Amino acid sequence: MGVVRQFGSFGWPSRLLMVNQFGINLGFYMLMPYLAGYLAGPLGLAAWAVGLVLGVRNFSQQGMFIIGGTLADRLGYKPLIVAGCLLRTAGFGLLIFAHSLPAVLIASAATGFAGALFNPAVRAYLAADSQERRVEAFAMFNMFYQAGILAGPLAGLALMVVDFRIAAAVAAAVFAVLTVAQLFALPQHSASPVAEKTAILDDWRIVVANRSFLWFAAAMIGSYVLSFQVYLALPLHAAALAPQHESLLVAAVFVVSGLVAVGGQLRITRWFAARWGAGRSLMIGMLILSASFVPLLVVPHGGRFGAIAAIVALLMAAGLLAVGSAAVFPFEMDTVVSLAGNRLVATHYGFYNTIVGVGILAGNLATGALLQAARDAGADELLWGGLALVGLVAALALHRLDRRGHLAPQPVLATSARR
Repeated sequence: MGVVRQFGSFGWPSRLLMVNQFGINLGFYMLMPYLAGYLAGPLGLAAWAVGLVLGVRNFSQQGMFIIGGTLADRLGYKPLIVAGCLLRTAGFGLLIFAHSLPAVLIASAATGFAGALFNPAVRAYLAADSQERRVEAFAMFNMFYQAGILAGPLAGLALMVVDFRIAAAVAAAVFAVLTVAQLFALPQHSASPVAEKTAILDDWRIVVANRSFLWFAAAMIGSYVLSFQVYLALPLHAAALAPQHESLLVAAVFVVSGLVAVGGQLRITRWFAARWGAGRSLMIGMLILSASFVPLLVVPHGGRFGAIAAIVALLMAAGLLAVGSAAVFPFEMDTVVSLAGNRLVATHYGFYNTIVGVGILAGNLATGALLQAARDAGADELLWGGLALVGLVAALALHRLDRRGHLAPQPVLATSARR
C-alpha cells in the first residue's frame, strides 16, 4: 500500500492528529534549537541563566506529563490537545517580546507545560481511533513526527537569518493555526469511564499497581537514552571530528536520521510485524540501537583510519539509530495501550513519559561524564562501548519480560491484502 493510500485509509481524526504532529514538531524545532544562542547572544543572559531557562522548559514538560495524561482521561482528549496548542502559541508569542529573565522563564515554562498537556492526549486519541490498527497508525504517526523534526530546524535556520523574533512569531503562528484546526475539525472523544468514577489518586494507584507496565517503562529507558544521543553525543563527536565544519556535519547527521525515519518507517514496521510479535520486535529494535555505536567503536576518531572513515562511521551510527528507533516506536506505543488494558490510556502515557524522562536526564548526565572521562583517558571507545552495553542490557530486560508474559500480545498489522 502506498504512503498516500495508507494515510487515506485511516479515519479523519487519525489523519488530523498525524498532520497535527507534523505541525507541532515543525513549530517547535523551528525555534528551540536556536533558543540557547538567542538567550546567550542578543539577550545577553549568563550561562547559568540559559541553563535555568532550558531546565525549566524540560521540567515543565517531563515533570508534568502525569498531570496532562490524567486530565486527558478525565476531561477528554480534544480539550487537552486544544489547550496545549493554545498555551504553546502564547509561550512562543511571549518570546517575541520577552527581554528579561522572568519573562523568558514564564514563556519557557508555558511551552514545556503545553507539551505535557497535548502529548499524552494525542497518543491516547490516536490509539483509540485506530483500534486494531494501532501499530500501523503509530508507524504513520512517527513518519509525520520525524518529518517535522527534519523540516523544523531548516525552516528556523532560514528565519534566523532575519531575526530570532521572526522565527518565534512564525512558530507561534503555526501553533495558532493548529489550535484552530483542532478546535473546529477534531471530533470530541469521551473521557475514560474509569476516570469519571474514581478520584485522581485512585487513577494513579491503578497505574502504579500495574507492575508489568512499570517494568516495561523502566526497560524502555535504554531506548530513549540511546536515541537521544543524536542530540548529545553525536553532535559533540561531530564537533571534535570537524571543528571547522561542525554545523555542516551536525546538519548531515540530522538529515540522515530524518530521511531514514521518514523514508523507511512504514517498510521497517511492516517487515517487523510480518515476522515477530511486539516483544521480539522491541528486543530486536533495541539490539539495532545498541549496534548503532559499533561503527564508532571501530572508528572512534580520525586518527585510526582517517577523517573520511570517521565521518562515515558517524553517519552510519545516525542511520542505524534511526532504523532502531523506527523499529521500536510503533510497537512501544502499542504495548503501552495493551498493558493499560485500554483504560486510563492517557494517564499511562503520562506516567510512561515521566519515567523515561527521568531516565533520559540520568542517562544524559552519565553520558556526559563518560564522554569527559573517555576524552581525558584518550580512549573514545569507552563512550561508544558503554552506550552499546546500555542497549544490550535493555534488550535483555525486554527479552525476559516477554518470556515471562509481562508484554501483552499486540494486534497484527493491517495490510492492503486484508482491506
